[in-house]
Amino acid sequence: MANDVKSITLGCRLNLRESEVMAEYARAQALGDAVIINTCAVTNEAARQSRQTVRRAVRDHEGAKIIVTGCAAQIEPEVFKAVDGVDRVLGNNEKMHETSFAPKAKSKISNIMQSRDISLGPVGTASERSRAIVQVQTGCDHRCTFCIIPYGRGNSRSVPASKVAAQVRALSENGFNEVVLSGVDISSWGDDLPGTPKLDTPKLGQLVSDILAAAPALSRLRLSSIDPAEIDEKLFTLVATEPRLTPYLHLSLQHGDNMILKRMKRRHTREQAIKLCADLRRVRPDISFGADIIAGFPTETDEMFENALKLVEECALAWLHVFPFSARSNTPAARMPLVDGKLVKERAKKLRQAGEQAQTRFLKARAYGYDLALIEKGGLGRLADFSPVKLPAHNIPAGQLHPVRITGYDNGNLLGELA
Repeated sequence: MANDVKSITLGCRLNLRESEVMAEYARAQALGDAVIINTCAVTNEAARQSRQTVRRAVRDHEGAKIIVTGCAAQIEPEVFKAVDGVDRVLGNNEKMHETSFAPKAKSKISNIMQSRDISLGPVGTASERSRAIVQVQTGCDHRCTFCIIPYGRGNSRSVPASKVAAQVRALSENGFNEVVLSGVDISSWGDDLPGTPKLDTPKLGQLVSDILAAAPALSRLRLSSIDPAEIDEKLFTLVATEPRLTPYLHLSLQHGDNMILKRMKRRHTREQAIKLCADLRRVRPDISFGADIIAGFPTETDEMFENALKLVEECALAWLHVFPFSARSNTPAARMPLVDGKLVKERAKKLRQAGEQAQTRFLKARAYGYDLALIEKGGLGRLADFSPVKLPAHNIPAGQLHPVRITGYDNGNLLGELA
């Protein structure tokens, strides 16, 4: 088909939003048949999957322009340029410029560490998906010892609050009931923006407040993964008092042992993480928490792993993302004494089992009663606290909010019916 643009996204939610923008740019530029692959480099395994995906796309889409971008392409562009059949490789800056998708455009990868700009892309419509993703920030100023992403995304850059608020308002007016704020490290939003005489640099809580004021018709505002070390006082108050801010936070915890956290160069302790969850639950009893935890980080002993395992219950985590440690080349952690690979897998399995048990307990406690669900595709609805509800066949469009009656629980989902 002429002008058939396909995008393949690996990695984070921010990549998903950027893939939507790139596909729209490619169609606007009449690029023709094309496959845009937005790669990930968070681990060596992610980089391997990115290379594999590119080779498969070349094989499966003969005659189409193959465009490779994303973090793996930014960090190792020559690897992808060398793949026979790849039309161009774009850096993370270049992929957000429409002219990069002109039919005769060439590969371009600038020095991401010198970048100061950030592009939001066009506003979408509610016919495209259940919820909108808005980028508020990119890059990261921190240097966790296991992470390569700052070298794929650059230093932290924030979108000014006025631009974010205007886009969220437009999305709400276009029919979206839920908007997700996304970035590489959204907790650091504002650190690079100029302050005012009454305010140093603006913080995430101020951004959330500005958005809610600018988009009064928006039903739900959701935050993507945030750093527990950077929840400012205003954001804490909004979580406690603002019903439109969803009662769900995904915390970038990474571990539950203080020595491992120190070796990771994280900026919180296990005690601070536990206290934060308890404090938030005290002011917002209906809140739920997700978290990232790495299993088998270098030097991790049995006792250290147990501290990570206990954190699932101590923080009452309902949604656990477990990552077996995968040494990323050119990071400090890759030079630390590694844990045996078999043991890493065993520990990751134990963490996943603990996460599944915690999720089951949480969902069973949520079963029965009435709530409001955002209708998703595939017969699911999503409650404000992130709980999935399996619904019977219906003709309600995705993205609509609809009351549901929760009737039970089964296999990772609440069961419900339209009320």
